[in-house]
Amino acid sequence: MGKAIKSKKPDINRIKSGLKAYVRHDLLKDVIFDIIGSVCYGAGICIFAGGADFTVGGVSGLAMILNHLINFPIGVATLCLNIPIILFCYRVMGISFLLRSLKSMVISALFIDILFPMLPVYEGNPLLAAIFCGILSGAGLSMFYRRNSSTGGSDFLILSLRKLAQHVSIGEITMIADGLIIVIGALVYADIDAFLHGIIAVAVTTIVIDYMMIGSTSGKMLTIITTKGMEIAQAIGNKVKRGSTLINAIGTYTGAPRQTLLCACSKREMVMIRKIVAQIDSHAIITISTYDEAFGEGFRSIEEN
Repeated sequence: MGKAIKSKKPDINRIKSGLKAYVRHDLLKDVIFDIIGSVCYGAGICIFAGGADFTVGGVSGLAMILNHLINFPIGVATLCLNIPIILFCYRVMGISFLLRSLKSMVISALFIDILFPMLPVYEGNPLLAAIFCGILSGAGLSMFYRRNSSTGGSDFLILSLRKLAQHVSIGEITMIADGLIIVIGALVYADIDAFLHGIIAVAVTTIVIDYMMIGSTSGKMLTIITTKGMEIAQAIGNKVKRGSTLINAIGTYTGAPRQTLLCACSKREMVMIRKIVAQIDSHAIITISTYDEAFGEGFRSIEEN
């Protein structure tokens, strides 16, 4: 007898686990971030970009093009264009992320199609419109990203690529993905300025996203070369509540033994540590560098995705 053919059923267990994971998530905080993000993002798209005849990148840019050509609502167009992208990115991003994103997409669409059409658009300097569009759009998107959500569209593709290639920043991927949409928008508006202003808006968006997503978690790495390593390390632990790592070293110029302390801290803590080192060993050498992210004990979880 031949083998029984298993019927292909939807992965119900996976969907249920996704729903449970979403319910456990801080839903109220998600909604607050969604509202703030939708206000910022909608203002950038509708008030500044919409009144200056240039398009932004991503699916929102395509929705703006449709709105310009056939007066189709931007929010509804964004939801419709998202369907094939959602199906494409489902396996990479997971059901929990998609559920949060659907919520964000609906809230964002409501703000874009209901609230902002009632508000006046900015009709002043197009360059200023591009700059403020970028600032507000970047801030709004960062609000969604920080809650592991998105407004859909190219965001799904961008975050999927980010998950597969974590060495590339979200802002860089955004810049690449949005370029093509801006070119299409410039052709539709038949204006080279539309292309230039769109590039400026996306560039500003990229800077704001990278600052809010990476700059907010960045800090300072202090390398302290001293002869009183343990004394300084104990003072840092007691007064700043920050750990450090001590490495025995040798000064190559004098051949004398030295100790090197490595300490990752915030900018505010850096000032306190400099004062501690100055008080204990005025002959110490301190070099300061900036790190983008830190994982491990005392920082973000090393398993954080």
